[in-house]
Amino acid sequence: MPTPPPPQRLVLVDDHEMVLHGLDAMLGHFPDDVEVVGHATNATDALTAVADTAPDTVLCDVRLGKESGLDLCRQITTQYPDTKVVLLTVYDDEHYLFQALRVGASGYILKRIDGQELVNHLNRVREGEVVVDHALAGRVALSAARLSAGEFWSGAHLGLTQRESEVLELLVAGHSNKGVAGKLVVSEDTVKTHIRGLYRKLGVSDRSGAIAVALREGLFR
Repeated sequence: MPTPPPPQRLVLVDDHEMVLHGLDAMLGHFPDDVEVVGHATNATDALTAVADTAPDTVLCDVRLGKESGLDLCRQITTQYPDTKVVLLTVYDDEHYLFQALRVGASGYILKRIDGQELVNHLNRVREGEVVVDHALAGRVALSAARLSAGEFWSGAHLGLTQRESEVLELLVAGHSNKGVAGKLVVSEDTVKTHIRGLYRKLGVSDRSGAIAVALREGLFR
């Protein structure tokens, strides 16, 4: 009989310590499958934990307070290519999923999952699969079908939501935040939230940078 592999070594990253304690307790029921070797509540500590423990997998939220788990995923997969990253989050948004896959994530799982399902997914990741929460799988297939049919919105391939794309189009057209809010019938605070999101996804820090990316990519004609 072949010798079973050692437990998969995990670093857990979430900005809520209560979540980390809950994951510890849940995963503690599966000592033959997983071993938690590190914890972090922010990106800096997460990178330190990965450097110190060389885990097989990092289980990380999409949002880490004011930091981005997607940016952390990109850093880990670039600096530590032997370490896999799985996003464990409450955001059941296929656009976050697309962005996660673009930065090298090996999985995207929703936090409502139970312990056995989580371990099963982690075992599949260890074997080289990319796992997607079943609750998102159907929507991803539909999105892919719409994309191939040319029915998707501009910027979807960059991870933009439909509303972020609408905001960006209005910025390109020269509208102020107030003008965008009026066009979309939303508050200026909502517009600012969408703008921050599209800046992060496009990797820019200001309006001119976002417009430059939109023009370079030919998003709006």
